[in-house]
Amino acid sequence: MGILHIRNMVSRRCQIVVEAELDTLGMRHGHISLGEVEVDEELPAEQLERLNAALKRSGLELMDNKRAQLIENIKIAIRVMVTRSGERLKLNNSKYLSEKFGQNYSSLAHTFSEVTGVTIENFIIASKIERVKKLLISDELSLTDISYLLNYSSVAHLSTQFKRITGLTPSFFKSQDRIKAH
Repeated sequence: MGILHIRNMVSRRCQIVVEAELDTLGMRHGHISLGEVEVDEELPAEQLERLNAALKRSGLELMDNKRAQLIENIKIAIRVMVTRSGERLKLNNSKYLSEKFGQNYSSLAHTFSEVTGVTIENFIIASKIERVKKLLISDELSLTDISYLLNYSSVAHLSTQFKRITGLTPSFFKSQDRIKAH
């Protein structure tokens, strides 16, 4: 039994795609989680190549590099942390990631920025802003509720960060989305 690591596998939909591709290729597998698939046997290189080609058609890709796997797992952990529906972020980012990966945060941050060219903090901010956009579009929460949910110190802090990343204020973004909907 082994584990295959898959890049860009960040949602339940991706898990369904991976499972379908494995089934289509007749590959026996166990549990499928974000970024990983348990396979029942060691797969020959030819089968791995066929699987990788099938995954690439869906924007996914097998990974064999340990650093790439770590980076992908950090990205998944951050997306999960930011998108936990209805659950307020409680831990600070560095503590969360250090505990999750059992590594010193400085080491994780150095590897992440070295490989991606982006700091972990900037990736977290970008992920949070994407979450804010979705929450604004859904129109279920006020900006105050969104700032609390995503652990911003204030609505002003969220608004400033949102404008710095998107070039728009949250209210203007929301109004533009309403215009597009009509």
